[in-house]
Amino acid sequence: MVAGSDKQRFAFDASGERVRAQQGHSVAVDLQLAPVEPPEVLYHGTASAAVPAIRHEGLHRMKRHHVHLSPDEETARRVGARRGRPVLFVIDAKALHEAGGVFYQSGNGVWLTDHVPPEYLREL
Repeated sequence: MVAGSDKQRFAFDASGERVRAQQGHSVAVDLQLAPVEPPEVLYHGTASAAVPAIRHEGLHRMKRHHVHLSPDEETARRVGARRGRPVLFVIDAKALHEAGGVFYQSGNGVWLTDHVPPEYLREL
C-alpha cells in the first residue's frame, strides 16, 4: 500500500510496522509533524467553482486537518485539474509565516497550514 500509492499518501510509522496517512485528510490522525519555516511562496490549485469563496474568505481546511499547498505550479495545476480547468493561487507563505501562520511539510512534500487568509493569496 505504501509503495503503490501514486501520490505517496501513506507512510510507515517510526516502528516500521504500522501504516499512517501522510496528511491525515478527514480522519483524526497524529501526523507527528513539527512546524517548519516555509519557502517564500507556495501554490494552491483548485476548481473554478471555488474561486469566489477563496477570494472572499481565503483557503480553509474544510473537512481536512489542514489546507494542502503545493511547492510548485505544476503540482498545484495537477491538483486543481482533478475537477476541470484548474485555477492557481500563489500563497505569500513567507509573509503569512512572519504574521504567525504555522506550516508543516508532510513526508511526500505537501505543505500544510490551518488557514490562508485572502490577503496572502494572489490568483495566477
